[in-house]
Amino acid sequence: MDFSKNILETIGNTPLVKLNKIVAEIDALVLAKVETFNPGNSVKDRMAVKMIEDAEADGRLKPGGTIIEGTSGNTGMGLALVAIIKGYKLICVISDKQSKEKMDILRAVGAKVVVCPTDVEPTDPRSYYSVSKRLAEETPNSWYVNQYDNMSNSLAHYEQTGPEIWKQTDGKITHFVVGVGTGGTISGVGKYLKEQNPNIKIWGIDTYGSVFKKYHETGIFDENEIYSYITEGIGEDILPKNVDFSLIDGFTKVTDKDAAVYTRKIALEEAIFVGNSAGACIKGLLQLKEHFKPDDVVVVLFHDSGSRYVGKMFNDDWMRERGFLDENVTKAEDVIKDHIDKQLIVVRTEELVSHAIERMRKYKISQIPVVDINGFVGSVDETDLFRSYVADKNVAEKPIKEVMGKPFPIVKLATPIEEVSKLFTKENDAVLVDLENGNHHIITKYDIIGAIK
Repeated sequence: MDFSKNILETIGNTPLVKLNKIVAEIDALVLAKVETFNPGNSVKDRMAVKMIEDAEADGRLKPGGTIIEGTSGNTGMGLALVAIIKGYKLICVISDKQSKEKMDILRAVGAKVVVCPTDVEPTDPRSYYSVSKRLAEETPNSWYVNQYDNMSNSLAHYEQTGPEIWKQTDGKITHFVVGVGTGGTISGVGKYLKEQNPNIKIWGIDTYGSVFKKYHETGIFDENEIYSYITEGIGEDILPKNVDFSLIDGFTKVTDKDAAVYTRKIALEEAIFVGNSAGACIKGLLQLKEHFKPDDVVVVLFHDSGSRYVGKMFNDDWMRERGFLDENVTKAEDVIKDHIDKQLIVVRTEELVSHAIERMRKYKISQIPVVDINGFVGSVDETDLFRSYVADKNVAEKPIKEVMGKPFPIVKLATPIEEVSKLFTKENDAVLVDLENGNHHIITKYDIIGAIK
């Protein structure tokens, strides 16, 4: 009989799959190392086992202990599988930008999940780096994994992933392309491959908001480059010990939008349902296409499963809110179609300024049309009300008609977006759209900005 003693024995030996349509403009053989075939559906299963086994061997992790780690989700899943099989408890500290699916999956496999804010400095006590360390200090019989500086991370890929890729390509690989987060995969695989053939090029995929590319090229750790970004699993605001920059031939950066768009393209064009970092890798691969020749064999690693991003990149509403959907916005109707059913909030001429202020607060809006029995006769916005208040502290009890400005212009549903945009001036912050059914809708500057691609 052919069976595994437990689920951990199924880790590794993931398939190498030829990519076709999505890399049609690349004049080389492009192969994807699809790591979703690991039981935890990501490349991180490999190093999770290695880090735990090495910690057991040297006594850092003792029987019945608690494993603590800061993770973007995938390492946590790998650690959870090992913890279940080996009888450990697990606490995963995760940033709030990670997908809900990742958090739910971690809880489903028995991990305690602690969520921390994303947009804070690594040294901030609220950061997931700091919280992980604090929990490790406070929890008896615990072990802090620290995948960023734990060298068992890159060693796992040196011992497993690199040799697999070399064997699967029959030693013909010329380029390895992979997203860089902790640095374990690129450094471990890169070290092994370059030992077999020093001419193999190792390319890292970075994201905007991360420090890797500039540091590799200049040696400068530029804190001005650090800011919050959406792409998950790659990029960092620190320099992990696992990132061996001497093994990396170059980096290319990929935008959040391109990463998200190409994540969906992989599923639609190659029938491979993978995650956000894979989308970044494919876009990065296309950005590097001038480096590849017809006889080259390029291997790109797909880190994790698309199932962890169903509520994000694979959700039209999420994509649309961030301007990531390439929808053709040509007329007023296109701008308001996603919220056309919302009620237009108005205020009447005889109502008090305090009523308008309360409505702005309740509905989180900045401008309101003013109406009387004949229709639209004026408008108020937060700037007007602020100026009025500075001039007269009793303005809240005055009727709207005493402070209102000119009415907002009205356009038709088919009015070209260029004409709508021209109606926004220093004196005018909104435009009304005639819905041709007796109702109207509002377009703000925010709506126009959101429609810009």
